[in-house]
Amino acid sequence: MKIKHFTALFLSLTLLFIPSLSAGALSDTEITAPAAVLMDANSGKILFEKNAHEQRPCASITKVMTLTLVLEAVDSGKIHMNDVVTTSAHAASMGGSDIWLEEGEQMSVDDMIKATAVASANDAAVALAEFVSGSEEDFVAAMNEKASSLGMEDTTFLNCNGLDEEGHITSAYDVALMSRELMKHEQIFDYTSIWIDYLRDGETQIVNTNKLLKSYNGITGLKTGTTGDAGSCISATAERGGLSLIAVVLGAASGTDRFRDAAALLDYGFANFESRELRLKDELEPIAVENGMRDTVGVACEESAWLTVPKGEGEGVKEVLELPESLSAPVYSGDVVGSLRFMLGEDEIACFDIIATQDAKEKSFGSILSLLWQSLIKL
Repeated sequence: MKIKHFTALFLSLTLLFIPSLSAGALSDTEITAPAAVLMDANSGKILFEKNAHEQRPCASITKVMTLTLVLEAVDSGKIHMNDVVTTSAHAASMGGSDIWLEEGEQMSVDDMIKATAVASANDAAVALAEFVSGSEEDFVAAMNEKASSLGMEDTTFLNCNGLDEEGHITSAYDVALMSRELMKHEQIFDYTSIWIDYLRDGETQIVNTNKLLKSYNGITGLKTGTTGDAGSCISATAERGGLSLIAVVLGAASGTDRFRDAAALLDYGFANFESRELRLKDELEPIAVENGMRDTVGVACEESAWLTVPKGEGEGVKEVLELPESLSAPVYSGDVVGSLRFMLGEDEIACFDIIATQDAKEKSFGSILSLLWQSLIKL
């Protein structure tokens, strides 16, 4: 049975609906930074952009990728949160924002992540990179490989902490992409939501560099950065009412400007958009099988996607389930047996396959005899 199907990992058809919103539009002049992006973290939809692909340094926003690779290593079991990291001379030599690690000093992976995420510690970032990959150079190679896999075409990493270095560049769009990737590791918010904490058994106080934690409703993270070349930068994440947003600001003139721009982007997103997950709401009943060795087979829809629309339009999304009353044997697990379509007005915005989750062999003399024999054996 052939069913029309649209892969909906990215709902590009949502582009049809975004331009209909104009009354609440945000202008480039309202965002003072030279480059900015607002992205729906669930769908990946860009809701605002200003020089989104302009290549620029991003200072410690670089650590978004560093933390992504570190948490991937934790999730895979390569490293563990209670592992002890020994600081190398190279890591201890970092300048700028740091926690003053000394060569040979040891901290847990957990504390090193905390120092990197909360205090933006350059020395801790390098220590983690060396612990994961053996050297910062090898870790940076992995950063660039990951960037390529995410489609970050504007990015080249030369270090893992974001200190100014000629050729170490990215873009607001690419920062949004890697921020979205880091957000898949939900434990990162255990760190980025910290305002004040302590290291070295309470001897070292660290304070979060993201001042929006104290002033913006729904803020969850994510990372700030400031250098002479990059200016003031931020990737700010926030969530309200099921809408999760990423606001990226690069090259702002001051810390105050970057926080104001980020807040303006987030305000715009929350005021004007909503995000809705398109998925099957209820379990499906088994479907009857004709001439099969079993009477029914289970069916399921395993696909889902996120839709971003102007606020209020999400209520108009309707689902249309298309399933036959019965199937003819043979049926094999994974066979497409129906479809789940989502409609907004007259437009189909997504269509997912419904598949069989069980086999149902066709009845035959041999199969019936085999079944009878197995029944006799069990007696």
